[in-house]
Amino acid sequence: MSRLPPVLQHLPLPIIASPMFIVSTPKLVIAQCTSGVVGSMPALNARPAEQLDEWLHEISEGLAAWNRDHPGQPAAPYAINQIVHKSNDRLEHDMQVCAKYKVPIVITSLGARTDVNDAVHAWGGVVLHDIINNSFAKKAVDKGADGLIAVAAGAGGHAGVKSPFALVAEIREWFDGPIALSGAIATGDAVLAAQAMGADFAYIGSAFIATDEARAAEAYKQCIVDCSSDDIVYSNLFTGVHGNYLKPSIRNAGLDPDQLPESDPSKMNFGGDKTKAWKDIWGCGQGIGAVKAVMPAAELVARIKREYLAARQRVLQGA
Repeated sequence: MSRLPPVLQHLPLPIIASPMFIVSTPKLVIAQCTSGVVGSMPALNARPAEQLDEWLHEISEGLAAWNRDHPGQPAAPYAINQIVHKSNDRLEHDMQVCAKYKVPIVITSLGARTDVNDAVHAWGGVVLHDIINNSFAKKAVDKGADGLIAVAAGAGGHAGVKSPFALVAEIREWFDGPIALSGAIATGDAVLAAQAMGADFAYIGSAFIATDEARAAEAYKQCIVDCSSDDIVYSNLFTGVHGNYLKPSIRNAGLDPDQLPESDPSKMNFGGDKTKAWKDIWGCGQGIGAVKAVMPAAELVARIKREYLAARQRVLQGA
């Protein structure tokens, strides 16, 4: 059994919703948490920077109100994603706001930093760091991360190329802390499979784009519904880091998704002048074949929960 910090124990479902640039806002986070999964959003989605304080207040008050009204069905905790890469000139400001609200879970991306981890621990928070290979996983834990998000092949947005079977197994050889697995997970069966491999949680993003609460264009949501894994392309053109994107959005931007040039990784940028690219080029993982309609986040979670419980029952029955 993994060592789980208290904030990650006793969740109604073993699911963490991944923070999605532009798409995730307090409305979606609250809907995810009140549905029983850890909701999350990137700090950088709040623009201007001062809006982050307003948004964390909204989330805190929204979840507190839910808990008062539903004492027998408390909301899951929430997480804020921090890009710790040097291109993020808002990190210090955003960390101070997170400290003010004692954000329970901080998801760090694009570089593990001891100072960031120490700051989160100082207010009693937990740090989960996303990684794409075993080497990065060891560095993250050495620098104080409490848990890992294993971003395997098929994940939406920035993604690795490792098989989830290989990645989780290699990490579990030496790490007994919390692991969330990311990569084409959009069904309850896949959630159970992630646990069978050794992960504690499934990390789900793309399926939540096609929800009523997501801040995504209706065309983006419908594209998720209409497309499948055949419509995903892996490229580093848009941010300097390889990620998965929807082919139709690339075509709509006047590019050939099958003939994309390589980008210079040293020009990484995750905001500012790249924001328009993320609005036009839609990140998405390979698991979207399971998404058949746009629906409220609570309905999506309910569907995954039904599938998860049914899959567990099949396993118990030896089917």
